[in-house]
Amino acid sequence: MANDITFVHLTDLHVGTPGVDDPHLFSDTGATLSTILDLVESVTPRPRFLVASGDLTNRGDAESFRELKRIMARIDIPVIYALGNHDTRSGFYDGMAEQPHLLETPYFHDRVIDGIHIVTLDSSTPGQIGGTIEPEQFMWLESVLDTHPDLPKLIVSHHPPALGDEPDLAHWRTLEFADSKRLAGLLTGKRVIGILSGHIHHDRVSVWHGIPVVVGMGQHAATDILHTEVLRMVSGSSFAIGTIRSSGLTVAFVPLPSDRAELNRYPLDLLRQRNAIASLPAAH
Repeated sequence: MANDITFVHLTDLHVGTPGVDDPHLFSDTGATLSTILDLVESVTPRPRFLVASGDLTNRGDAESFRELKRIMARIDIPVIYALGNHDTRSGFYDGMAEQPHLLETPYFHDRVIDGIHIVTLDSSTPGQIGGTIEPEQFMWLESVLDTHPDLPKLIVSHHPPALGDEPDLAHWRTLEFADSKRLAGLLTGKRVIGILSGHIHHDRVSVWHGIPVVVGMGQHAATDILHTEVLRMVSGSSFAIGTIRSSGLTVAFVPLPSDRAELNRYPLDLLRQRNAIASLPAAH
């Protein structure tokens, strides 16, 4: 690679529906996004692209996506979007992509920008908190990974892969365990320099089967990782600046000022129950 490539990673934007009182929206995410875009414009060297790795909206409706599109219109660099569990495919295609006829079609795609092959998966699973990848996406991924074999690759997925050697009780935080294992097998030896994700609402970097997995806090609220008996959400937001060199990937997190005031608490048992119910096969 002749020159370093700078990019920006946003996640969990949770943009709200204008004029709608949403009890599940804990901060002014539209204002936060505008503040972050101001900061992005000051980044030097100028970013070549921006990745927004899911939970683009809080309600998933078309109006929320139209509001996101309005806010993001000021950005004059390529933006790579992925869908998360708060998004809906129909809302995205109607409000953002202006392709309402696609309805529930998974949104996966790839693009080469300045010699970087960016491969985006749709880990959203209608009705569930955790992530899955449909068989058709795996078939597509196996093929698309070979289309630019000499280029470094970034994988974008809202849900990060499961990191452990066996399924986790908190499986709603990740891609489903079997899908994570299959993904690891496909990515081996494919020049993948990093995976960009969100969903868990705190900044985290892991090395997973030799691949850096970068998770961002996002812009809505932060998970208080000091409290493990509940899911405690506090005020907080950040974005990340990535640099791709011939030696690999570097990521620096940029936190916004926060008093870490408590915004909400979720009992972990309730989350487990909800995810278990959503995972049950539909009655016929």
